[in-house]
Amino acid sequence: MRNNKRKRKTQNKRRQTARNEDFIMKPSVDWCFKELMRNPKTRKGFIAVLLQVKPEEIDETILLENELPKEAEEEKQGILDVHVCLADGMQIDIEMQVFYVEYWDERLIFYLSKMYAGQIKAGESYSILKKCIQVSVLNFERFPDDDFCYRTVHFWDEMAGKKYTDKLEIQILELPKLQKKASGPEDVMEWMRFFRGQNKEELKEVAKGNEYLEGAYEDLVKMSLDEKKRLQYEAREKAILDYRSNMEGARKRGFQRGMIQGGQVMLIQLYQKNRLTLEEAAEEANMTVEEFRKLVELAEHSME
Repeated sequence: MRNNKRKRKTQNKRRQTARNEDFIMKPSVDWCFKELMRNPKTRKGFIAVLLQVKPEEIDETILLENELPKEAEEEKQGILDVHVCLADGMQIDIEMQVFYVEYWDERLIFYLSKMYAGQIKAGESYSILKKCIQVSVLNFERFPDDDFCYRTVHFWDEMAGKKYTDKLEIQILELPKLQKKASGPEDVMEWMRFFRGQNKEELKEVAKGNEYLEGAYEDLVKMSLDEKKRLQYEAREKAILDYRSNMEGARKRGFQRGMIQGGQVMLIQLYQKNRLTLEEAAEEANMTVEEFRKLVELAEHSME
């Protein structure tokens, strides 16, 4: 009997060891993405393909603390930013965005504008303003009507048919489109495939032959073996899964109970326009505050 128990214990330990050896963090989890970008070499390699220059042409990248406010609950769940300043003063804000959030385009433009305006203080010359780029790595499809997984957006002079200025730029990378017949620059798509990687074997294969991606892969392996970092990663992954589960549950409850109907739509709109408080809207809808909050989330995400 003792021998059987000892044998089972040994087998369980071996299985656990095998699972630990196979485990690797996924870069598409925003916490993991941000940790990877702490490595200057990884930042340099990724930024180089975004700027379409050789990595050696980038002298230095300085990781800045992101002081942009995190006001909305869904934003706390869905966005972690990497704010970088290059040696020439150019600023780049890179985000791995896990979920679609309402008014995504408006938020993107707001952050880009705030980054640009934040360079100058009262009394200083506009000549000091440097180029700012907002990079959004999306784990959802923002533009489902085309096959472009990577795009750049600029201010455009319609009459002249040319770029108005290069001071402000938006870059968007849609990871889910890699599952389709996506088109984009191969060097950018190589990084996208890495960020989209789901297991150790896939990540290692994608990284092969690219020294910057190989370095990122090595960091992933080290991070995955670090017990403290693994706990942080798993907590973040759980929060993401819980959020998705809650939203799916809210959708199902909404459809089952016919929750979003005429009068409730009006109450949601009044709440969103700050004409009613959450408590007042919930009372008018004959719901608890928590029920009405979930109804608002359901209404927002049904517009995706």
